[in-house]
Amino acid sequence: METYLNAEFIIRLFMALAMGFLLGLERELTNKYAGLRTHILVCLGACIFTLLSIYGFPTYAPGDNIIVNNATGIRDTSRVAAQIVTGIGFIGAGTVLRNGPMVFGLTTAATLWIAASIGMACGAGMYGVALIATVLSVAVLTLIRIFERQFLPSSGKQIRRYKITVYLNNDDVKKVYDYLSGKVEYMRDFTSKKLIENQEKSKISAVFDLTSKRQINDIYKKLSNLVVADSITLQEMND
Repeated sequence: METYLNAEFIIRLFMALAMGFLLGLERELTNKYAGLRTHILVCLGACIFTLLSIYGFPTYAPGDNIIVNNATGIRDTSRVAAQIVTGIGFIGAGTVLRNGPMVFGLTTAATLWIAASIGMACGAGMYGVALIATVLSVAVLTLIRIFERQFLPSSGKQIRRYKITVYLNNDDVKKVYDYLSGKVEYMRDFTSKKLIENQEKSKISAVFDLTSKRQINDIYKKLSNLVVADSITLQEMND
């Protein structure tokens, strides 16, 4: 039985892993839900499916009932690979969230989609295409964001949505609520729950919009001085 574990396939798999890492790193650095592991696995999985589509299904010779590796029969090598384009949509859909008129996660969903295509390019041995696509994708994710902030300041996308989570004493909950209510212009949600394991402690979660990213640093510093918190976690919820 012919083995398909050869150096060329291993190179393709590691190329897919590396390309997925580069895409996932940008998402991880911007604190998105789909980060390093998700993009690496999507890219690697697409590569494996592409390899299977091309090499995993030997053809049948016309009139024969046995499989012949170098037979002259016709096979559709794109059949499995074509399903990747459809299947990746289910993962991408899971990253898209809607809150009123605002939609979040579309960029991350598109990044997963491009990660799958790069993985397919690696699986097909098209390393140049995979590398150029990765460089262009990272450039779009980083440079276009800078362009939007510099030249499109009035764009609605410049409103940044943040989620802050604070673990603190019960007595300090009102202090945080009063401060955030007076500091942020758009408070979307504020919840407070006592911890089951310690009834003297509470977990605060607040979602709010800011028009300037610099404001979040001021909020973090002020909360750190305002209350004695066990932990303060900030998460940007935009694409």
